[in-house]
Amino acid sequence: MKFDKENISNTKRITVFGGVNVIESDEILFQVAEEFSKLSEKLNFNYVFKASFDKANRSSLDSYRGPGIEKGLESLEKVKQRFDLPIITDIHEPKQAEIVAEVCEILQIPAFLCRQTDLVVSAAKTKSIINVKKPQFSSADEMSHVITKCKSVGNENIILCERGNSFGYNNLVVDTLNFQILKELGKPVFFDVTHSLQQPGALKKSTGGRGKYVFDLAKAGISQAIAGLFIETHPNPDEAKCDGPCALHLHELPDFLKKIISLDDLIKTL
Repeated sequence: MKFDKENISNTKRITVFGGVNVIESDEILFQVAEEFSKLSEKLNFNYVFKASFDKANRSSLDSYRGPGIEKGLESLEKVKQRFDLPIITDIHEPKQAEIVAEVCEILQIPAFLCRQTDLVVSAAKTKSIINVKKPQFSSADEMSHVITKCKSVGNENIILCERGNSFGYNNLVVDTLNFQILKELGKPVFFDVTHSLQQPGALKKSTGGRGKYVFDLAKAGISQAIAGLFIETHPNPDEAKCDGPCALHLHELPDFLKKIISLDDLIKTL
């Protein structure tokens, strides 16, 4: 199915932002992109490929961050051309916005950086679609401020993405009422299910996770009639260089998406 931004809606069949956490190699990117691309055609859902060129918000100095913006965008451009897919990736500095927007259709604001006004405004000025992760430390209704910042430079193309809230040490919880509160702000709402399974800092030098519960938590989010699902996968999560404990195994993706889309279709007929 060809991507259409008009189909990103809380009332239409879900859009999927899916891919890998961080760019490790072109080979892995191609493997994951090919699988998602085939499934988007087979199951008829709106799809955008996701991968990060830099994971700046890491637990440890030793944590793998990615190839950087220059090599990373080259890899994302290869995916774009080879599979005819739109791309979403995150930015961390205002100066990155225009450069990344030349390759990617959607710019993502990481949760920890959601309050960085210069970053948000720089992204919005590109007129790209902006996917804003709700911070782990913020309430759903606080996201209205991000919307206002984007609107101040004439950008209404905003997506709000739930990814859990901090609950004590090394734990996140998802309040399903947040989905309804976010929808009341008048924008499409997504659910970042894999990052909501994180256990921040639980592995001392890196983040732990509960990937075995990804389908159970995804069902909870989809039950709220939202616009889309953000999901990260990997051919071998045990060997992933970042957030492997949260990732869905690539071989589980077909069955996962088939069930999720069936549930989404049911929910949106009620």
